[in-house]
Amino acid sequence: MHIRQSGSGDAEAVSRLVLLAIGDIAWRLTGGRTEEAVLAGLAEYYRNPGNRFSAERHALLADGDNEVAGTILCYGGGEAEALYAPVAQKLSGAGIHGVVQEREADTDEYYIDALAVFPAYRGRGCAKTLIGHAEAEAARRGYGRIGLNVDVDKDQAYALYARLGFEEDKRIEINGHPFRHMSKMLVLQPTDDS
Repeated sequence: MHIRQSGSGDAEAVSRLVLLAIGDIAWRLTGGRTEEAVLAGLAEYYRNPGNRFSAERHALLADGDNEVAGTILCYGGGEAEALYAPVAQKLSGAGIHGVVQEREADTDEYYIDALAVFPAYRGRGCAKTLIGHAEAEAARRGYGRIGLNVDVDKDQAYALYARLGFEEDKRIEINGHPFRHMSKMLVLQPTDDS
């Protein structure tokens, strides 16, 4: 398994993974009434730069045949408002008004918006590999903290994040569901010009 940047040919796989990760939030943020419509909406977001689901926000875990096994979708918390705006504009243009995108990320953290692994690849350390990649990217970008949200009903995911050093620091509500916000402090490496 290896980490690679996402590309234009990955829209279908990434859309399925994002739907696995965020579930009913994807329905609300695409305005889709069928799973096919939701996946098409996510693929459209993926193909358009500058929004929270854009290709440039994804890193993919691929197997030896370069088949996508999983994805992690991240951005700086301070970028959230700008990244949410194109989603709101798309919905408004489709006649869907008043959809609230709750503030999920703290401004001082590198935020994991979505993490998913296809069922065939689960239990092989894929999620841990993707999180390790996100932590390295966060440190490279100068963030001292990485954060994520996990549904309070997802005990297995919560246990994984806790094992990886994330700690719950608050509760928030997203799409009418309670979530645990978890974060982890990162050790920043000095740069050559420090």
